[in-house]
Amino acid sequence: MHEMSLCEGIRGIVEDQARRHGFASVKVLRLEIGRFAGVEKAALTFAFDVVMRGSPAEGARLEILDLPGRAMCYDCGQPVEIDDRFAPCPLCGGGRLMPVAGDEMRIKDMEVQ
Repeated sequence: MHEMSLCEGIRGIVEDQARRHGFASVKVLRLEIGRFAGVEKAALTFAFDVVMRGSPAEGARLEILDLPGRAMCYDCGQPVEIDDRFAPCPLCGGGRLMPVAGDEMRIKDMEVQ
């Protein structure tokens, strides 16, 4: 379950930011996760609650924001949104797509006190 290690990385970021900016706790942490990131959201939510114990984010509400998959179609030259890495272009039906977004995961923001 790589979601546990993802949450350990998030904890490190939270602790670093708490030291830098002097906040005591996180109320809400918002993550942006791309459609192709390969993150199991239920497992991530479970791991978040476990890994954040004893940190400034203990008890924080985790909000996950889904980001779409995006690609550039080399057949029609248009940027498009796709649901699957191997899907054809929704505009022209072409199959020469280069994914350009959708595999990211990042902390969007935190509500702290």
